[in-house]
Amino acid sequence: MIKKPQPDEYPAYAAAYVAKVPGGPVMEVLEYLKESTYNFFSRMTDEQGDYAYAEGKWTLKQVLGHMIDTERLFSFRALCFSRREQQEMPGFEQDDYVNNSTYDNRSIQSLAMEFKAVRESNLFLYHSFTEEQSLLTGIANKNPVSVRALVYMTAGHELYHLDLIKDKYI
Repeated sequence: MIKKPQPDEYPAYAAAYVAKVPGGPVMEVLEYLKESTYNFFSRMTDEQGDYAYAEGKWTLKQVLGHMIDTERLFSFRALCFSRREQQEMPGFEQDDYVNNSTYDNRSIQSLAMEFKAVRESNLFLYHSFTEEQSLLTGIANKNPVSVRALVYMTAGHELYHLDLIKDKYI
């Protein structure tokens, strides 16, 4: 079981993500979100996926693509640190990633399926971590972060964006 990280295990910006994760096993949260988030996006039309709530804001397709990219990055960092990688991991500029993507050229259903596939893969990885591995740390974006914090950040980042979608898009 992956236990909740302590505040010194993640950067300050991630505190909002970790706080979004409800009590109980984080793996159950990730399993639940895999299905609920997939269902939420897969039921949209492409017209809905192309919606942005204001000029210059991301479309729903771009938000989902950003969620996929971020999950991949968090899980890659977790993999590296669980294997005792000593190299510092770079940060990423989310707007550059979105601007250099092809999310708007894809169907929302395709992105929903990709989200689900990425999550399924990451669940295998996260379930494989021993307690000792979950406590290992590394440096990402110039900040120390533990493996277990990255798992919680995966769930919290998704919850953050789902709340944002409910507030701004729906």
